[in-house]
Amino acid sequence: MESTAQNLFELAVTVNGTRYERTVEPRMLLSDFLRHELDLTGTHVGCEHGVCGACSVLMDGRPVRSCLMFAVQANGHEITTVEGLGTIDNLHPVQKSFQEAHGLQCGFCTPGILTTVVAFLEENPDPSEEEIREAISGNLCRCTGYQHIVDAVQLAAEKMK
Repeated sequence: MESTAQNLFELAVTVNGTRYERTVEPRMLLSDFLRHELDLTGTHVGCEHGVCGACSVLMDGRPVRSCLMFAVQANGHEITTVEGLGTIDNLHPVQKSFQEAHGLQCGFCTPGILTTVVAFLEENPDPSEEEIREAISGNLCRCTGYQHIVDAVQLAAEKMK
């Protein structure tokens, strides 16, 4: 990452398997970079304080809040957004399970929950209901009582075995 004459930085990051090189302001948030520079609008920005989890993406396979990170902090790393999980014709098992178990309503929180759950199930392929609730506790949903989300995670765990 190099600083340019006008206090801009060269950024090289892999997002959803594609390498991008851009010149960015040092204070540009990762969420803004993804949404406005790469047009990956599945990363939602809710609270802008890291509380709601709607902006969660995976960095090197681990969930991070993209509204709390500067884009330059992702330099040299691999980012996966909800767009990188699957396609309309080939959904990721977690996406398919959310569809089948009605684990979403308005969908605003869903991308952050999906990326969080993907990482969680990779670490814990046979979670208890309590472990699931703990894993998604950093992702707020204003539409549900979370039971369908928990059901969807349990279904995804079964599908991924």
